[in-house]
Order: sequence, then C-alpha cells, then structure tokens
Amino acid sequence: MRTDSSPGTLPAREHLPAGNAGTPVLDVVIPVYNEEKDLGPCVLRLHEHLKRTFPYAYRITIADNASTDTTPQVAKQLEAEIAEVKSFRLEQKGRGRALRTVWSASDAPILAYMDVDLSTDLNALLPLVAPLISGHSDLAIGSRLARSSRVVRGAKREFISRSYNLILRGSLQARFSDAQCGFKAIRRDVAQVLLPMVEDTGWFFDTEMLVIAERAGLRIHEVPVDWVDDPNSTVHIVKTATEDLKGVWRVGKALATGSLPLDRVARPFGDDPRDRDIQDVPKGLARQLVGFCVVGGLSTLFYLVLYSLFREFSGSQTANALALLVSAVANTAANRRLTFGVRGRGGAVRHQAQGLVVFGIGLALTSGSLAALNAATSDPAHSTELAVLIAANLAATVLRFLLFRAWVFPDRDGTGAGTGPHESMVVATHNPASPTYTTGGFQPFQPQGPLPQRPAHQPYAQNGTTTTQFRAGEAADGTWRDSTMQLQPVRPHDTDPGEPR
Repeated sequence: MRTDSSPGTLPAREHLPAGNAGTPVLDVVIPVYNEEKDLGPCVLRLHEHLKRTFPYAYRITIADNASTDTTPQVAKQLEAEIAEVKSFRLEQKGRGRALRTVWSASDAPILAYMDVDLSTDLNALLPLVAPLISGHSDLAIGSRLARSSRVVRGAKREFISRSYNLILRGSLQARFSDAQCGFKAIRRDVAQVLLPMVEDTGWFFDTEMLVIAERAGLRIHEVPVDWVDDPNSTVHIVKTATEDLKGVWRVGKALATGSLPLDRVARPFGDDPRDRDIQDVPKGLARQLVGFCVVGGLSTLFYLVLYSLFREFSGSQTANALALLVSAVANTAANRRLTFGVRGRGGAVRHQAQGLVVFGIGLALTSGSLAALNAATSDPAHSTELAVLIAANLAATVLRFLLFRAWVFPDRDGTGAGTGPHESMVVATHNPASPTYTTGGFQPFQPQGPLPQRPAHQPYAQNGTTTTQFRAGEAADGTWRDSTMQLQPVRPHDTDPGEPR
C-alpha cells in the first residue's frame, strides 16, 4: 500500500556544494555499438564543450556494448589521450544494459547519457543537469516535443515519435512529453533505487524508467532542445517499435496488477510541504478534505443519475437504495485510492465492507428524509425529492468523511497515512565481479568534502585540481584494474540475442 504522506526512505534532495574535491560531479555516458566513425568526433566535441562551459568537474564514459568493429580501439585511444574520458566494455548488446551497468558503477552524483550522433544541441546539457545539482528534481529529460523545441527531422520519424508518445499517454497515463530523446540525466541516489526496478535492457529502458519514476511521485524536469535528425542512424525502427509496444504492455500490466513496488521510491526526496507539521491541523487533513470533496461531488452526480434511472421503473425508496448502493461501492473505491492513498489489493474487501456500513448510515439518513417528505405530502414533485436528497446527502457526506478517516482508513502511525504494512526497501548494490542487484540498506551519497568547481574559461586539466582517476571498471576504492572489463549478465534474461539497435 502506498500513502502520499508516508515518510520517505531516501535522503532529502540537497544542492550539491561547489568546491575542490576529487570526485567528478557529472558522468556523461555515451552508449555505442559499432560507431567507429562517429565516436571520435562525438567525444572530442563533447569534451571541448564541457571544458569550455561546464563549471563542475566531469567525466565522459564510453560504454561499448559488444561492438564488432574497431570501436573498442577508438575508445581506448580516446581514453589514453584525454584525462576526463574513460572506456567501459560490455560483451552483450543493449543500450539499457550499458546504461544500467555504468550508472551503477559510477561514483558521480549526477549521471547523464546522450546518443553518439549528438543530435541534441549541447547547449541544453547544463540546463538538463542544473535542476539535479540544485536538488530541485530527481530526473531530467530533453524534449523534442515541447512547444519551444526546434526540431529538424523527416515526416516518418516525426509521426512515429508523436504516435509513440500518444500511446504512452493513453495506455500508461504518462505526463512527460518525450520518452525517446537520447538526452537524459538522473541523480545517483535516485538511480540506485530506481534501476533495479527497470527490467528492459534495450531501447525501452528509458520509457520504463520514466514511467516508474513518475508513478512513484518523483520529479521529472523537461528541457526543450534543438534537435537535428541523424539520417545515418542504425536504429531498426520496426523492430524497436515492436519491442517498445511489448514493453508498454508489460509495464501496463504490472501497474494494473500492483506488482511494481512503487513504495520503494514513493515520495522519498525533498522538503515536501505536505509532510510538514502544521500547528492545529492534523497531518494530511487538508489534502484529504480536497480529495474527499472532489470524489463526493462526482459520486453525488453519479448517484442522482442512477436515482433518476431507477425511479423510472421503481418507487422512490427502492430507487434511492439501489442508487446509493452502487454509488457507495464506487465512492469507497475512489476514496480508498485517491483520498486516503491506499493502493494494492490488501484490505480492499474489508474496506468495502466497512464502506457498506457507512452506506447503511447514509441510507438511513436519506430514507428517513424521503419518508418525512412523503408524510408531509402525498405526491411530492420530482424536483422536491431531489432537493431533499441533496440536503440529506450533504449531512451524510460529513459523517462519511469522519467515519472514513477515523474507522475505515485510520491514521495508525500518526503520519496521516492509511493502514497497511510498509514494504522494505530494495536498492542496487554493485559487485564489480558480478554486477547483479541485491537487497541491502541504502547508503545515500555523501560528498567527501565540497565538490569541485572550475572556472568556465580555464581548461579542466590546468586549474590545479587533483582528480581521482576513474577507469573503466574501476570503483572509487581503486580495486578494479583493467580498462576493459568483462561483465556478467545483469539479469537472467540478459543473454537473449537480438537487442534492437
């Protein structure tokens, strides 16, 4: 069960301090597969841009996932020539697999990635990561579909992109505008909890991560971008689209059945005003009142429509009882999820049973009102009946809210939350020998001293800052030695062939 006012399990967002320290603030990952021609110009251009404009220490990590051309050699050469460039070799394909593996091993507090073609203008990079550095947001994405974005691409890709995002909005209720743009960033402490919940290892990885993050209540920042289509892209559109639709079905099914443990990342970050102690106001009461009024207004309309329909073939008492019964079941279900934040199937039958008791009290009030009206006049007008029922329902509504809050969905722990067990937290722990994910206590990112800041007009290598060198497969303790590492499958099904590129 998830409650909107449940206490967080992860540390609050904090602005990363600027100063002199060895750990890079930003790690930009470039996943590649057979990109021997584009990799060199991409890395040189990105490095020049970061050296000239980015005010923090940074790293560029090339994530080569099973390239069969000379891409590994190009990556090693770039690593040897540029201090801020590191290479990472995986023996299996899949952009999602590459990102999850490198992000899990990185020690940088801000993790980003971009496609090797650099279709997105690099001037959007600092606006992308700034909300994560400041602590304002948890994830950030570039959007080609924002109104202020400037995009150059063919009609076919435009149609596919917009159709895909419409599918996400219609099927998964996604509110972010562009799931496929290869230009995203995430805070490392968020990634440690979020990545183990993402199953896809290919191109659907981004979408699945964003959907889970949004459903869990994390804050996603969108940046409008300037974007130029790469006509030489090697992405197989049809195959990728098919895999994406399969992913949409899988994630939609998981959300519908409640199998995704969103409690693990629900509301863990930030100084949420809903979590503050307000004098003389019970925690969560204001939000619950608003939700209850909205649900109550819709339920009343639903009840009146049902009453009018049932009244066509039955008496007023029978029509009232039937309409109130049907609307009460819908009202309890809506208040359970929307007003009191109770999710999942646990306790649903008990809550409905208690809701029916509350329904009985409401029935007694409305039936008594109708009986009093019929006693006063033998043939009351239909409009008079409706007016009496509205007044009786208003009185019943106040009583219903009090009973719901105190009896059906009580605040057992003093936090304004509903009932139900709290799930334990599962986080990612990275083992260099075998990069799998296990459960364990979460250790939030704590900067070892202030983080570095570098004047924009000086090259990074010349500012006198001592940096801890991060090699491919090298952890912060320096226990990994090879610049090219062999990785085991992250998940059991990671050996499946045919990742779409």
